Amino acid sequence: MTDHDLATIGVWSYGLGAVGYVAFVIRLLLGWRPGVRAGLLLAATIVSAAWACLGVAVSYRPGMNLWVASVFADALRYACWFLFLGALLRGAATADASARSGPTLWIVVVAVALVPACVFFLYAPPAMAVAEPVLRTAGLALRVGLAVLGLVLVEQVLRRAQPSARWALKPLCVGLGGLFAFDLYLFADAMLFSLLDPHIWIARGAATAFVIPFIAVATARNPTWTIEMHLSRGAVMNSTAVLVSAAFLLLVAGAGYLMRLVGDDWGRALQIEVFFFALLVGILLVTSGRFRSRLRVFVSKHFFSYRYDYREEWLRFTRTLADAKGVRDVQQRTIEALSHLVESPAGALWLRGREAAYRVAATWNLGALDASEPADGSLATFLGRTGWVVDLSELAADPKAYPDLVVPAWLSGVPAAWLVVPLAGSDGLLGFVVLAKARAPLEVNWEVRDLLKAASRHAASYLGQLRATEALVEAQKFDAFNRMSAFVVHDLKNLVAQLSLMLKNAERHRDNPQFQRDMLSTVQHVVDRMNQLMLQLRTGATPVSNPGLTNVEAIVRKVCQALERADAPIALQLAPGLVALGHEDRLDHVIAHLVQNALDATATGGRVSVRTSREGGFAVLDVADTGVGMSPEFVRERLFRPFETSKATGMGIGVYESAQYVNSIGGTIEFDSTPGAGTRVRLRLPAADSPAPPPRVEAVA
Repeated sequence: MTDHDLATIGVWSYGLGAVGYVAFVIRLLLGWRPGVRAGLLLAATIVSAAWACLGVAVSYRPGMNLWVASVFADALRYACWFLFLGALLRGAATADASARSGPTLWIVVVAVALVPACVFFLYAPPAMAVAEPVLRTAGLALRVGLAVLGLVLVEQVLRRAQPSARWALKPLCVGLGGLFAFDLYLFADAMLFSLLDPHIWIARGAATAFVIPFIAVATARNPTWTIEMHLSRGAVMNSTAVLVSAAFLLLVAGAGYLMRLVGDDWGRALQIEVFFFALLVGILLVTSGRFRSRLRVFVSKHFFSYRYDYREEWLRFTRTLADAKGVRDVQQRTIEALSHLVESPAGALWLRGREAAYRVAATWNLGALDASEPADGSLATFLGRTGWVVDLSELAADPKAYPDLVVPAWLSGVPAAWLVVPLAGSDGLLGFVVLAKARAPLEVNWEVRDLLKAASRHAASYLGQLRATEALVEAQKFDAFNRMSAFVVHDLKNLVAQLSLMLKNAERHRDNPQFQRDMLSTVQHVVDRMNQLMLQLRTGATPVSNPGLTNVEAIVRKVCQALERADAPIALQLAPGLVALGHEDRLDHVIAHLVQNALDATATGGRVSVRTSREGGFAVLDVADTGVGMSPEFVRERLFRPFETSKATGMGIGVYESAQYVNSIGGTIEFDSTPGAGTRVRLRLPAADSPAPPPRVEAVA
């Protein structure tokens, strides 16, 4: 390898270190908070960035002046790291008064004092011998000693830290320990051969850059350093995946190169086969859910104090539930959302039914299950009483951990059953989810249980709201059916009243030809109306067709002829040829109801009058009587409400039904009544030539 090639590699190596430390400095400044440790850490990072930049310059254009500046920056970098480690040791001594930190702090003082000597006992740069071997050996020995002191300080920091703090300091100790160990190797090798190895020196820049992620993780784990840092789990996950991929590719490249060297004539073919096999393995790993699960568990366990990024987990959980379409999909999504929290590949949901038992409502990545748990069974009772997440493996190892819980026989039929997560609703245990064994080994600790409990409560409220919505829709359907039934019963009551009146008069007038014609007409009217009621029951309360042209005069005459009594004659004043928009059968029903009410309210000797006219774009029907009348309060507050009536035998449906229909075709109905003086009803229907036709009326099944 030529000197030019070495210089190029050196520029890239130290350039990587320079870029890494500059980026780290910027990140520290963005999260800066005043503090001694934070200041020392920032100083060490800035000096390391300057040293890396000088390394780039030395690699690009070697010179003694640049080399001296590089050695000075290297010595200053060591001094800053020693002071930072000393500050950590001072903090450990403060936290533990029994710790004897005096000797170790003296090591820091001595190490910092020896650092400037590196400049005076200048060791030789790579590929450059010096005439003073004593000076060269002294400089290299000094650097070996400083590297050893650095390792001692790292060991003391880790040893003297509180057990609870070692987890947070471990990345820093690994990073700085690796940095000092690399320098020990570099300068020990130089002492043996009286010259720095250019290859090791070039690799030093990239090796120092590899320390940055460890220091960043430790900074994020130690908020007492008063530097605000947050490492995204996604970033760490992606970085770890990149490192794993890089290691895999290096391994494959090394294996392929070895095959080519030792394979002789078969080397090229073996190399291609190795690459092809590695490609298949790589695709399998990338698409493997188990591999990704193990990688996530590894990252969460070794890089973060908490297993979960709760913001990301909650967003994913709610997004999974929100993407559901339909009741069945919501149930499956509930299983899927809970499974993702613990890397479970499958699960099943049990929900409480009307028969006081919990039955399988949905499964996810499992076959069909037919198992039920009684509401008073051991599992349901335990879950409802405690709300615990049951770890079946823990239950098998230590049954006393779950007192009074007997595993039901059907649970053994669930493949790889692992966790039982209760779904606690406001009115007790709504159901539970059984999750299959996780893809990667996962410890079910307090954090996992708390997250599952919080998520299961949210899922239970979601399922409970869905169930309440279904019950409301069902109640609305029954309400619509009951309303329609009430209207039909009301119509039947009127028809029965007409037939009863006809039978009552049949004894006296059965031989009267006029009565016979009226009787046949009444029976025909009742048959037609009952046929219409049967059609209405099949199609719904709303008319099937759109409003059409209706002869108001003909309807009024037919209705009055059918309802008129000898003791209460009806005075007619009809405008000829008056046509309105509506449905003939429904208008017949509305007008018959108004006329019948007028006759019922009028005593013997009273008077009922019916008048039609044209006013603007409306056909108007006035029905007036001299009956008992109604109070203004009743008309204003109760008349148009269902099941409100002023008659002893009334149902309170007719006015409500009539008003609903008239309003639906664009008309109005008004009442003017005075107690003891009678009532006047004005029905306004859109005329056939109205410029504003009524809205389309759709059928309701």
